[in-house]
Amino acid sequence: MLELAIDLYRDWNDTVKEIFRGSGYPLPDGLSDKEIGVAYFMQSAQSEEEAEKLHEANAQRIIGLQQTIQENFEQVILPDIRNRTGYTGNSFSFKWVYNNGEHIIEEHSSYRIPL
Repeated sequence: MLELAIDLYRDWNDTVKEIFRGSGYPLPDGLSDKEIGVAYFMQSAQSEEEAEKLHEANAQRIIGLQQTIQENFEQVILPDIRNRTGYTGNSFSFKWVYNNGEHIIEEHSSYRIPL
């Protein structure tokens, strides 16, 4: 039986919180996902309204990526993981990461999807 763990939107939010923490300006505890996203996009947006729109578009993009992975996992992604990495396990944990660009990595096999 295959086990699939994935919450790309949570990974993105956790990364944003880490960026703010690392900059010396940590976000307050208890912020909603939307508040985290708006705070991030306020760094480059001209207004809070623009930051909200950027957040919403980004959230939908990341949620869409997750849905695509889930919908295509067994037919497309799993065979590619097996072929490219030789990983034979049945436990998969996908994470959104930023490392010289956005990527989705599968932690057990080191499979990487550049975005």
